[in-house]
Amino acid sequence: MSTWLAIAGVSLSTFLLRASFIVFVDPHRFPHWFRQALTFVPPSVLAAIVVPGLVMANGTLDLSASNPRLIAGLVAIVATFHVRNATAAIATGMGTLWLLQWLFARLA
Repeated sequence: MSTWLAIAGVSLSTFLLRASFIVFVDPHRFPHWFRQALTFVPPSVLAAIVVPGLVMANGTLDLSASNPRLIAGLVAIVATFHVRNATAAIATGMGTLWLLQWLFARLA
C-alpha cells in the first residue's frame, strides 16, 4: 500500500510542477534569453531520442560503415539540409535504411 501512495505522490507532484508553468506563469514575463533558450528544447530532446538508435547496435557503440542505421541517418541529415522538408528527410532516410538492410542481407 505504501508503494502505491509513493507512486501517487510522485505522480501528483510531477504533474503539479509541470502544470504550474502552464497555469500560473505568464510566458511573456520570462526573460528574453530564457524564451530564446526554450526554442532549443524540442530539437535537443529529439536528438537525444534519435541518436542512440543510430549509433547503438545490439547494445554496443557501432560507428562503422557496416551500421545501416548510422549511414541512413547521415543521408537523411544531408537530405534535410538540401531540401528543408521533414517528409523528404523521412522518406530518404527510410528508403536508404531499407536499401542498405536489403544489400547487407544479400552480402552476408
